[in-house]
Amino acid sequence: MRVKHLFLFFIGCYIPCILHAQQPKGVKGVLYKNNSAARIAQALITNLKTNTIMMSDELGMFTIPALPGDTLLVTKKGYDAYKHAIVNVNDIIIYMQPETVINLDEVTVKGLTKQQELTNIMGSYRSQGSLFLGKPPALLFLTSPLTGLYELFGKTPGRAKRFAEYQKKELQASEVDKRYNKPFIMRITGETDTAKVQQFMNFYRPTYDDLKTWADYDLIQHTKTQWEYFQKNGGKDRLQKLY
Repeated sequence: MRVKHLFLFFIGCYIPCILHAQQPKGVKGVLYKNNSAARIAQALITNLKTNTIMMSDELGMFTIPALPGDTLLVTKKGYDAYKHAIVNVNDIIIYMQPETVINLDEVTVKGLTKQQELTNIMGSYRSQGSLFLGKPPALLFLTSPLTGLYELFGKTPGRAKRFAEYQKKELQASEVDKRYNKPFIMRITGETDTAKVQQFMNFYRPTYDDLKTWADYDLIQHTKTQWEYFQKNGGKDRLQKLY
């Protein structure tokens, strides 16, 4: 009986050590543009064995649970996908190759970005004398009473103020779109039906204020939570805050 008890004791001590040794450790890495010192932010790093997904930060750095034998898939719009086999838990450096761009002998007309368009429109309001977005300083009434009254009561200043508010909302929406979009959701959820992804985006969209305080990891976790809720409720287009 004594030998049996000793055997069970050693087994009880040994098994937790084995399990602890098999726990995925955090592999740290940094992403660079190939042949460049430029780092790559907001790339998705997926452990293909565990389906764990992380995102590189603004310095191109990331940490993801992984063990030797696992394979990481790194993806980023504008770059070729890259697979990296984990052989140990040492820090890794990954160089990503930009996608090849085929230059055609055609004239390409580049449109203005939304921010440029809004800025140009705002400039047209300023050129019409609406310089203070409907909020003229008190000194203006002393130096130029007519201009001050125009800024306070004129139609153009009123439109300029409303447009400035619209401009702010549009630019904030653009900032959200940079981090929260269809490719991001499809990568996080594995969903390939773009119509369903759009339905989910109608159901849930983080605010600009949310993203100001969230790291990429937070955005991924909130998106996964909302996606699970969306699936359980039959994909209804209804916003539900779970936090």
